[in-house]
Amino acid sequence: MNHGFVKTAAVTPKIRVAQPEYNGTEIIRLMKEAAKKGAKLIVFPELCITGYTCGDLFSQETLLNGAREALFAVADATKDLDALVFVGLPWEKQGKLYNVAAALSRGEILGMVPKTYMPNYGEFYELRHFEPGNQETEYVWLGRGNQGEDYVLFGTDMIFACAELPQLAVAAEICEDLWVPAPPSVRHALTGATVIVNCSASDETIGKDRYREELVGSQSARLVCGYIYANAGEGESTQDLVFGGSNLIAENGKILSRSERFHNEITYGDIDVFRLWGERRRMNTFSVKNDDSYTEVGFHLNMEETSLERRIDPMPFVPDSKEDRERRCEEILSIQAMGLKKRLEHTGCWTAVVGISGGLDSTLALLVTAKAFDYLSLPREQIISVTMPCFGTTGRTYENACELTKKLGATLREIDIKETVMAHFWDIGQDPERYDITYENAQARERTQVLMDVANQNGGLAVGTGDMSELALGWATYNGDHMSMYGVNGGIPKTLVRHLVRYYADTCGDPELSGVLLDVLDTPVSPELLPPKDGSISQKTEDLVGPYELHDFFLYYVLRFGFSPSKVYRLAKTAFENVYEEAVILKWLRTFYKRFFAQQFKRSCLPDGPKVGSVAVSPRGDLRMPSDACSDIWLKELEEL
Repeated sequence: MNHGFVKTAAVTPKIRVAQPEYNGTEIIRLMKEAAKKGAKLIVFPELCITGYTCGDLFSQETLLNGAREALFAVADATKDLDALVFVGLPWEKQGKLYNVAAALSRGEILGMVPKTYMPNYGEFYELRHFEPGNQETEYVWLGRGNQGEDYVLFGTDMIFACAELPQLAVAAEICEDLWVPAPPSVRHALTGATVIVNCSASDETIGKDRYREELVGSQSARLVCGYIYANAGEGESTQDLVFGGSNLIAENGKILSRSERFHNEITYGDIDVFRLWGERRRMNTFSVKNDDSYTEVGFHLNMEETSLERRIDPMPFVPDSKEDRERRCEEILSIQAMGLKKRLEHTGCWTAVVGISGGLDSTLALLVTAKAFDYLSLPREQIISVTMPCFGTTGRTYENACELTKKLGATLREIDIKETVMAHFWDIGQDPERYDITYENAQARERTQVLMDVANQNGGLAVGTGDMSELALGWATYNGDHMSMYGVNGGIPKTLVRHLVRYYADTCGDPELSGVLLDVLDTPVSPELLPPKDGSISQKTEDLVGPYELHDFFLYYVLRFGFSPSKVYRLAKTAFENVYEEAVILKWLRTFYKRFFAQQFKRSCLPDGPKVGSVAVSPRGDLRMPSDACSDIWLKELEEL
């Protein structure tokens, strides 16, 4: 549970209809198995102690007494378990029968949550047997001891709060409650519940499993919560109904795990309640308010390290599946191009100037500019692609810059800046043999001056090429490549830049253009500001600041969720296991925090550029960060690891 990870389990036992004692024994066996695996929140299906399909047998006192005794046995079995358990059963109160989920922990029955909405259509006829649950919480007698002491809370409006982990607040609803226009889980979440459990008995019909998954996923997204859906399975099926045990565990719109349909099993999922808490904190429109009608019931769990089973994606900005990745790339290219299109229209600039180096970022900027010109029905010849060779330019990048421009139909201008930079060195007294930061930045600033002036010369717009990863690290020359009239790549992390260029190469339909793009992708990332060695790039960015795949990973979790350095480090170790040693990850994480804080002043005056994803560094949108904030407490936490 450290770092907010809570292992949860949705369990489908193979029950016997109307045999509570057997079902209770099976529930206990599976409950202990899940707890042994580390599950802290264990959820069983609706009415699983008796079976959902008992029909008119629910009116039999013998069955109800058997269900009560089985519940007591299951509750007793939780004495030695470190978990909160929910199990479904029928419960009689004041002469009426209710379909309830009982919450159990450490030998105690903490509360009973009745089902609110009773389906009475199609194959369902629950109103024949059950009363809808009441919201108001009251006490009911359990009937196993002294009537003055043996009472338990009963009602829908209960939140079970973990004393050791305040971010873990659990509420329950039952099956049909989720399918109605205004599920009880909405009230629960707005009163502070971060995890919703659903004890369900949803039968199988064609296409229902997909709809059910969409329903659970969308509800967890809407409520910014974890959602555990435990469904009845084999053993429950009788007469016309078949149950498939379709268990689902979701977190804020993402299905963390799902069971195999028609197989009774335990489905595990690691829900990150810190992530949910942070997301709600970020969204001012998600307002949790105290509701006096709710009762908070406390429970205890041991704080310990959760063995993570959830997959930590090493590239959070890049979709896993080829289909999703291609759709994402097309969408991003369109957003970038439409943003540039609007700026060109507004300024009346029908010429665009792009500095082309033969590297990834400038390649993407030129591709986006070409797409914007196509949207405007302007000839691509009005795109001026400027290559500016200097001390570090290699033949490979120079040739790729020229070929790319020609293949896209833009106008190529070559402006050699060596003599101009040397004259500048003379003016300021810089030794041209001294390869320091002045040596490098003078070239970057000269290139920006050239691009701005060429844009003025042609009544055009200078299009920026720098990406979001570079901006996060401050890997840009202030008022050099840092500046432009519109920065099309400012919202794109480096790992995604690669996929955008590859997508264009795969879909452009021009084998020669595709060949150039693939060679650009194969070229080491470099600013090319130092002289080459034996004709090859001598200055490789990732050797200096670290691998961009690591920095993009850090950037995502630091900005998107505000995670602590120790949690980011833990996630990175899991995501990049067998790729980077722990010491290497820690080294570059320190670099990330140091540079991220020290270089904010560059991000505070960025040019406009299109926001593309949920993470951005624009001072006008997502990152209102002081330029002189101290990084000490973040670095101190890293030092203590």
